[in-house]
Amino acid sequence: MVRTLKIVDDSVMVQIRKEKKIRKTYEVFLLFAMGSQFDHLIAICLARLGVYCLVADPRSILTDDVRMIQPQGIILSGGPGSMIDEIPEFDRDILDIGIPVLGICLGFQMWADHVGCRIVRSAKREFGVHKLRIIKSKGILEGFKGNIDVLESHADSVVVNSNINVLAKTENAEVAAASFDHLHGVQFHPEVSDTERGEEIFSRFCFNICGAKDRFPSADVARKKISSLKEQIGKDKVLLALSGGSDSATVAYLLKNAIGDKKRLCGVYIKGIDRPDDEDYVIEKFGSQSWIDLKVVDATSDFLDALAGKHDMHQKRLAMRGVYKKVLEKEVGIFGAKYIAQGTLYTDICESSSGYSGERKATIKLHHNTGLDFSVPELMPLDDCVKDTGRAIGRSIGVPEDLLIRHPFPGPGLIVRIIGEVTSVRLRIARALDGIFIEELRQAGFYEKTWQAGVSLTDCMTTCTKGDDAAQGLIVIVWAVASVNGFTARAIDYPHDFLSRVAQRMTNEIPEVGLVTYRISDKPPSTIEVG
Repeated sequence: MVRTLKIVDDSVMVQIRKEKKIRKTYEVFLLFAMGSQFDHLIAICLARLGVYCLVADPRSILTDDVRMIQPQGIILSGGPGSMIDEIPEFDRDILDIGIPVLGICLGFQMWADHVGCRIVRSAKREFGVHKLRIIKSKGILEGFKGNIDVLESHADSVVVNSNINVLAKTENAEVAAASFDHLHGVQFHPEVSDTERGEEIFSRFCFNICGAKDRFPSADVARKKISSLKEQIGKDKVLLALSGGSDSATVAYLLKNAIGDKKRLCGVYIKGIDRPDDEDYVIEKFGSQSWIDLKVVDATSDFLDALAGKHDMHQKRLAMRGVYKKVLEKEVGIFGAKYIAQGTLYTDICESSSGYSGERKATIKLHHNTGLDFSVPELMPLDDCVKDTGRAIGRSIGVPEDLLIRHPFPGPGLIVRIIGEVTSVRLRIARALDGIFIEELRQAGFYEKTWQAGVSLTDCMTTCTKGDDAAQGLIVIVWAVASVNGFTARAIDYPHDFLSRVAQRMTNEIPEVGLVTYRISDKPPSTIEVG
């Protein structure tokens, strides 16, 4: 199957025809990935709609290539570029072929500029969820009325122009959706869960505007992944980096179905920068299974040695990666594994600045499980998934629900929740803070309604009073978000009495803590973890 289209020749066309035959379709869509953090969500949305989509590299796929493929429709994603000072590489003649185009954010601005609209720096930039006001219920917004919530993430705007038909606006953007002949565009991101009726917009584009008729349901993704793992692994041994989170747990169960023998599958849990109950949880869920050999490796001292004197979060991530790789490489030798498996998601790869195409993609943060260049090949069966699709695969193969709904936890562990140097004392404080917050979430019935929650330990001090005496105490940041896939997230508005109880416990039970504050920033512009 073609994953990223960088060249179109006879052999590629043969592959495309084979894929069409498998899917029983004559239709294909092209997604030009301009480098957005949300590119993959577009592909996932189209897959849910049952249409065949090829991801195209805008730097190398030209007009003649598009004519050869004859797509039913074209989608231009968003990206970190700008039509003002960082114009992305793209053959604009593609816009004149006459094939319907849906431009998203930067993709919209690209075709708007092409038809004569001015693109300017926004007086008020838009990040996060905003209200979209429907002006005309037609085209991609046919049937839409009133206002809907949409996720915005842009600093440039399209200026109103008689050349385009404006369909919607927001408080700060006069043109939030528009059309021009066969060109359609939105300034917001319909591919993210925060945008209401986003999938309906893609559906209207694919079926109403492009006239697609073939909707072949996706094959059993889990079954295909298991079959692929069986074929690749053969009779060899696999070492799995097992954290107990939903991603590595899903990979464990995929490997269970592909191998099913603890003599050939070893799960390694690395202890040291984990949450208070992580180790016990992993032992409970995997320690007595007949199909996996669980090994706990205590790397606490190695982590602390590597992190000593480091304050910058990127440097701390690099230090953690070094220990992580060293531990796994050692265990590969002990177990005699021919492969290392990880629960790496597309989110991890994307935020680490890798992606579908050569177009520049911003490095949001370096993840612990990407680009490590192990001595043996890696198995990453979820590298085409985000959090929600990975969980869906897990459910389809019987991963216990409590494993799937467990809050995501960053691979670098508590070090990304400690601002400044990581010491044994600060690690103890961070672990205690996490334990209190999660315990209170569970007791209040909020845990399962929360996508992810945590506490960030700052290196800032505040004056406080404990026991009728003046003191100095650390400032901590409590946070919790609602999300589906981790690409976007919204801060949760908990009741004041709940937050007050959490703050009281933290300041009472942890002597070093002097002030507790609650974070209300969404993603974007923030990331979920402070680090």
